[in-house]
Amino acid sequence: METTERKQHWENIYQHKTLQEVSWYQPTPETSLSFIAKATLPLDASIIDIGGGDSFLVDELIAKGYQNITVLDISAGAIERAKKRLGEKATLVKWIVSDIVQFEPTEKYDFWHDRAAFHFLTTGAEIQQYIEIAQKAIQPTGKMLIATFSEQGPQKCSGIVIQQYSEAQLEARWQPFFQKIDCARTDHHTPFNTVQNFVFCLFQKS
Repeated sequence: METTERKQHWENIYQHKTLQEVSWYQPTPETSLSFIAKATLPLDASIIDIGGGDSFLVDELIAKGYQNITVLDISAGAIERAKKRLGEKATLVKWIVSDIVQFEPTEKYDFWHDRAAFHFLTTGAEIQQYIEIAQKAIQPTGKMLIATFSEQGPQKCSGIVIQQYSEAQLEARWQPFFQKIDCARTDHHTPFNTVQNFVFCLFQKS
């Protein structure tokens, strides 16, 4: 899917569906939070949420006292929804509207979080672009959490074909720039009473 088409797709999703009408709705992102706790980040760590949209992760990070949070999403509509929900707290966050494969970071990040953006990239060229951007944007001592649909997960999300990963495939994809710290499989229960199996992997930059 071309960048322009991808952006139009997601703007349409956020324009016509409420928060509870999307499959990725998650009142508390427990798995992400558990891995972030495992990363033992200081409160002034620079954290970026890739494809954060109107996820509640940013709310939780603010509540825990993190002071340097960035949310990136391809959809301006998703970011506006998150800002509206946060109210005055939205000023505590840096907001970036960009397709990840066109992202040009202006700072280095201590922690890179991606729950289900990476698996939308299915061509070798775009996957390599993402990896190169992350490798450049993450601090030499930084960590990264990537979550994708597993081999037992769906083959599509929001009508788009995705790239499934096993733990071993995800680890291999990020070598030699990142070394695996830990991985976990988890089931996400959607608002439609379906189950999506994810693999979460925490990496340390090599």
